[in-house]
Amino acid sequence: MNYQSTDTSVVLSATDYISHYRNAEHFIAFCRECNRYGHCWSCPPFAFDPDEYLSGYRSVLIVGTKIVPDDSLHNCQDSEHCRQIGREMLARERTRLDAHLLELEQRYPDSRAFYAGTCVLCPEERCTRRTGLPCRHSDRIRPSLEALGFDIGRTASELLHIELKWSDNGFLPEYFTLVSGLFSHQNPNEIVWEATTQK
Repeated sequence: MNYQSTDTSVVLSATDYISHYRNAEHFIAFCRECNRYGHCWSCPPFAFDPDEYLSGYRSVLIVGTKIVPDDSLHNCQDSEHCRQIGREMLARERTRLDAHLLELEQRYPDSRAFYAGTCVLCPEERCTRRTGLPCRHSDRIRPSLEALGFDIGRTASELLHIELKWSDNGFLPEYFTLVSGLFSHQNPNEIVWEATTQK
């Protein structure tokens, strides 16, 4: 599949990020309208207190991944085929990003990763939350920043200087953007994300 992805990162005070970019009541209202609400272990409502979950951290690493499809892919004429192409690109990048975030959790003790979007470890219809059973992947599942009430649009535009783009009736947008994060007890200047470009 022909595309290019570029990671951009920024590290800032966790207190500043929470105070300026989190509006839990506003954004959780959107979650309630999604069919994954209450049916996916990485989505709200959570068994833990989100405020407590985010408390005590010194720094937050924000990673924006810009995924630009090859020009030839923009000539896709079938909207369902375009959606499938988009899903495959995002899945490939999520695999890379999620693995790297889990590596950073090991590098920086007691840090917490936040994936770019909902859980992709199981097909949506097979999540055990639907049947009241524990998560099959409790060691690897992580919530997203938006699931904790963060404004991803402002995060991307103001901190990463990336404006979000949206598809038009299923056709590919100019580019996709994934926003991941890591909350850490490290000082901001001690956290490093190796910027990468993937093809």
